[in-house]
Amino acid sequence: MCILVANSDQMKAKKILITGANGQLGRVLTEELRKKYGRDAVLVSDIQKITEDQAPFEFLDILNTVRLKEIIGDHKITEIYHLAAILSAGGEYNPLKTWNINLNGLISILELAREFSIEKVFFPSTIAVFGKTTPRENTPQDVPLLPTTVYGISKTTGELLCNYYHKRYGVDVRSLRYPGIISYQSIPSGGTTDYAVEIFHAAIKGEAYTCFLKEDTRLPMMYIDDAIRGTIEMMEADASRINIRYGYNLAAMSFTPEEIYKEILAYYPSFNIRYEPDFRQEIASSWTESIDDSQARKDWGWKEDFDLKSMTSIMINELRKQYQNQG
Repeated sequence: MCILVANSDQMKAKKILITGANGQLGRVLTEELRKKYGRDAVLVSDIQKITEDQAPFEFLDILNTVRLKEIIGDHKITEIYHLAAILSAGGEYNPLKTWNINLNGLISILELAREFSIEKVFFPSTIAVFGKTTPRENTPQDVPLLPTTVYGISKTTGELLCNYYHKRYGVDVRSLRYPGIISYQSIPSGGTTDYAVEIFHAAIKGEAYTCFLKEDTRLPMMYIDDAIRGTIEMMEADASRINIRYGYNLAAMSFTPEEIYKEILAYYPSFNIRYEPDFRQEIASSWTESIDDSQARKDWGWKEDFDLKSMTSIMINELRKQYQNQG
C-alpha cells in the first residue's frame, strides 16, 4: 500500500495578515477575504481598533518591526496584504513621516517575508507614481516615473523595492497601481480623489458641495468592488502569469468633477456645486487622465464591471441607507 504524506508546505494552513486594515481598502478587503477563506484565516491589524467585532485583530504600529515579527511568527502568517500607508494629500503635510511609514514599513514587510518564507505579499501602488512628464492619456505600463508628491515618490520607491526583493530573493510580491477608489463603506482619508466620495455625502445630506479640484480635472477612478475583486484575482493567479512585480496599471473609468456632478443631478436635481481649487489641484494636474491596463488584462484576465453610471446608482442607494439608519 502506498501512503501519501503531505509535506510541510502542503499542510500549512492559509493565514492572511492585513496591515492598515481600517482604511478604505482594508475594511472591504477584510470582509471579502473572510467570506472566501473564513474569519479566522484573516488577521487584521491597525494602529487603532474601530469596532469590537474585528477579531481576530492585533494592534500594530507598522514601524514596530519587533511586534510585526512576533505577529507573523505567532499566527503562522502565509500571506500579507500590506495596506498601511499615508496617502497623497495627507502626506504633503508631513513628508518625513510619510516617507518613514510608507517605506520603512514596506522594507520590514519584505524582509520578514523573506525570513519567514511568506507565500505572497501584496503592495498597493497608485497613479501618484506618474508625473508631469508621463503621457496623460492612455498612460502605458512602462514610462519614466517622476512623481510630484512624497506619497508618489514613496510608492515609486516601493515598486522598485518589490521588484528587487522578487528578483534578488524570490519573494512573491504583487502590486497594482490603483486609480482613485470610490466607496461608501468609509469616509475619505486624505487622498487627492476624495472629492469623488465627498460629493455623494453632500448631495444626500442636501448640502451644496465645494470641490477642491477644477471642474474639468479628469482622473482615473474605480469603484471599490472592482478594486477588491481585481486585487484578489491577481493574488490568486498562478505565479507564472504575474509578469510585472513593480505595479500593474489598472483602469476602470475616467471622469471629471463636472461629469460626476451631472450624474448625481439625475437623483438630486437641486444639488449645487462650486469649484474652489486648493493645493490638491496641482497634485491632480500632475497625474494621468487615463490608463492603459492591457498588460493586466492579458496576464491575469483583469476586467472592470462598473462605470460611472452604475457606480453612481450604487453609491447613492447605499449612502441613503446609511443616513436613514443614523436617524
